[in-house]
Amino acid sequence: MSEDTVTGHPLAPAWLRVPHDAAELDPAVFTGQYARDASGCVTVDGIPVTELAQRHGSPAYVVSERTFRSRARRVREAFDAALEPLGVQVAVYYASKALLCTSVARWAVAEGLGIDTASGGELAVALAAGVPGGRIALHGNNKSAEELSAALDAGVGRIVVDSLPEVELLATLARQRGTRAPVMLRVTPGVHASTHEFIATAHEDQKFGLSLHAAADGEDSPALQAVAACLAQDDALELRGLHCHIGSQIFAAEGFAQAAERVLALRETVAGRWGLALPEIDLGGGHGVAYTAADSAREITDIAGDLASLLAKALETSQLPAPHLSFEPGRYIAGPSGCTVYTVGTVKTVTVSPGVQRRYVSVDGG
Repeated sequence: MSEDTVTGHPLAPAWLRVPHDAAELDPAVFTGQYARDASGCVTVDGIPVTELAQRHGSPAYVVSERTFRSRARRVREAFDAALEPLGVQVAVYYASKALLCTSVARWAVAEGLGIDTASGGELAVALAAGVPGGRIALHGNNKSAEELSAALDAGVGRIVVDSLPEVELLATLARQRGTRAPVMLRVTPGVHASTHEFIATAHEDQKFGLSLHAAADGEDSPALQAVAACLAQDDALELRGLHCHIGSQIFAAEGFAQAAERVLALRETVAGRWGLALPEIDLGGGHGVAYTAADSAREITDIAGDLASLLAKALETSQLPAPHLSFEPGRYIAGPSGCTVYTVGTVKTVTVSPGVQRRYVSVDGG
């Protein structure tokens, strides 16, 4: 790519760079399915976006099946390659809140991924796509009895429990059906991820998960209380492991490492107190993708390699068998796979101050 220059415009954001060739597509943002045809129109997998807009209207989501499947496959293969030498079994769940329709769910499953759902609606879409219940996870910090019931009736492979009241509700519903609900406990490891505060989800002051921090009076942490509550209802709940997710659109590696260390330490605590080696750890997703030329997305092979190194050190000092590990990439797979096509409407130039103007370009979507 040719060298970019700063805009020099006083209203331009600090990250903005203008390519010498205005028609050039930054490969960090516009991945392999994007190009320009002879007329200069952007194409997706060879199809001009103008043709797509004429055919389907706008605004329209345009997703490359080829790119989506390739990125899903790359994630699965990267974690397998990094962790299998340690004897660690790996599962990858596509975080469907990033983008979900029946076709997308089928693509993910065809590439060996499960489907992570976060609502009754997402669960219904996954089931409508023919995804086997055992390859579906149900998340959510405020699941209704109806959503939990639907998950149990569908035989989902894991229900990620987010609070102590949910433990009680889920146990009641499972008993009514004469079954044991497969449970992962979502914990908040107290990590301040380097991302926007609205999408950081592992610090203490937020709505998701069970804190690892003990109360000031010495009472067990909410996470340990939830472990005890699950084990006390072993007839209805099968506690399979621990889950954490530190946020979204994260580029720095440190937060993921801290979270993994703290969740592995909790696993050791559970084993020491109850003699139970929880078989699975889910480290969520949240790995960032490039939206601008200033964003530097990490390669999934580097992410997997760093995690393997951390886990290898942890296993050296642990008496427990290696846990199964699972991951939940969403944006990392879906983001670069698609775009939104808009039609430009009103274009307006306003004077902000003497000699300084801003141009507003309105499109037919939000």
